[in-house]
Amino acid sequence: MLEGFPAFVVTLAIFAVILIFLGVKSVSQGMEYTVERFGRYTQTLTPGLNFIVPVIDRIGRKINMMETVLDVPSQEIITKDNAIVRVDGVVFYQVLDSAKAAYEVNQLELAILQLTMTNLRTVMGSMDLDELLSKRDEINTRLLMVVDEATTPWGVKVIRIEIKDITPPKDLVDSMGRQMKAERDKRAAILVAEGERQAAILAAEGQKQAAILEAEGRKESASRDAEARERLAQAEARATLMLSEAIGKGSVQAVNYFVALKYVEAITKLAAAPNQRVLLMPLDTSGLIGTLAGVAELTQEAISKAGARS
Repeated sequence: MLEGFPAFVVTLAIFAVILIFLGVKSVSQGMEYTVERFGRYTQTLTPGLNFIVPVIDRIGRKINMMETVLDVPSQEIITKDNAIVRVDGVVFYQVLDSAKAAYEVNQLELAILQLTMTNLRTVMGSMDLDELLSKRDEINTRLLMVVDEATTPWGVKVIRIEIKDITPPKDLVDSMGRQMKAERDKRAAILVAEGERQAAILAAEGQKQAAILEAEGRKESASRDAEARERLAQAEARATLMLSEAIGKGSVQAVNYFVALKYVEAITKLAAAPNQRVLLMPLDTSGLIGTLAGVAELTQEAISKAGARS
């Protein structure tokens, strides 16, 4: 009996080591293990060294708790204006509750992928092609809201959804290129027309300023001419007054001066007429000379009086 005792002890020790080995579990960083007892979930093992009841408990699911990237395969989508485009994308998600991710849904990644593809068709199918190409941020936001809400019961947080590529058909791309070229030509024509319009406005403004300056010049000239005529009229009035006073005093030279002045003015006007080529003047030369002599004497008398007064 004593001979079999060591063998029993050795067997018992080996069995204890096996139980300890089965009861000690090491969980890596970024992972969580679920524990099942007779097939029912009991607890979650976190990173580090953990202990379970051997034989009774076992590891159920090993859940990756790190952020995970899931590629959305390319698929064809019909837009609101009946254009067919191919779209693919990428989903970033993270498991927050390992128990829910393990037992609330079967094949978690496949479920998230199918949910994303379905909502991608729904969201993008409700938009026109132009909106599809210009509002990627809006598409990403709408997809994120819908998919994140749907995956919340699974213990999953959808962090980002990004549309990678939107590929319209080749004929549609060619049409868009022609449309873009026409739009650029239109903008160029508008810019040219606007430039011509601005040039015409500037030219008209310049002509306006020139006309204003010319009018101001004419106004200034007319004002000066009027002032000169006024001064001339005043001088003539003073001269006439002096002649009238001289005639009133009985000065014959004053009368001769007045007559000679009017005579010379009349002859000047006749000579300046545009249709006058030959001027016949039956003049009394001696009378004219006498008149001019009288004018000279009158002028001398006026000068001598002015000198005497000074």
